[in-house]
Amino acid sequence: MKAVVLAGGRGTRGRPFTDYIPKAMIPIHGMPLISHIVRHLSSFKIIDEVIILADFKGLGKQIERFFENQRDIKKPLRFIQDSQSGTGGDLMHLKKIMRSESEFLLWFVDNLTPLDVNDMYQYHKKKNILATIATRKYRKEETGYAVVKDGIIVEFKEKPIIKLEMAECLGIYVLDSKILRIIKQKKTRKQMNLSYDILQPLSKEGKISSYDIGKHPWIDVDSPSRVEREKDVVDEIIKKI
Repeated sequence: MKAVVLAGGRGTRGRPFTDYIPKAMIPIHGMPLISHIVRHLSSFKIIDEVIILADFKGLGKQIERFFENQRDIKKPLRFIQDSQSGTGGDLMHLKKIMRSESEFLLWFVDNLTPLDVNDMYQYHKKKNILATIATRKYRKEETGYAVVKDGIIVEFKEKPIIKLEMAECLGIYVLDSKILRIIKQKKTRKQMNLSYDILQPLSKEGKISSYDIGKHPWIDVDSPSRVEREKDVVDEIIKKI
């Protein structure tokens, strides 16, 4: 199975840093974010190739240059130019590559987590479904909370892990290659959002499953300040991948 890392986002939340360096190159423990992700994906036998989809004519060129000097990546790497046409539209660049593939893993580059790719893939196969999305029901908060009874604070909880009312969708998917055909059938693919334009209609037909990561750590790496602010979570993840 091929793993596709979607690394072409403009990273507006990370400005001004991302005006000069792509979000994928945010430094974590002395290496770019994308390096940790690629090495993690390459560690699974089920993954035979890692494809990086980004704007290599722009800031994304920094990603390609970085990997030119990395000789210890376990799996082949392929770089594909995107068209900045949204998270759905850009996947059309994979159509020829995926002709002989029944499914593929899609990983948005701002997701950092020690996710078990094998387990998620087996879960997807058992469901016999078009798409599986990694989700979580538990989240560690960044601020303190108070337990209030009759207007009186009876207890403080510092950065607790809370259970969410709805599952939070993470940017990691196992997708049946038929998804690419569905995208192709759309009249317009400019700025097409994978979740809302493609997967949302399919969810109403019962064709999308949820893979719950439980209480495993996960972080949305949108900026260097987020990495610094959630240092403990980042450290925990890096130890596990």
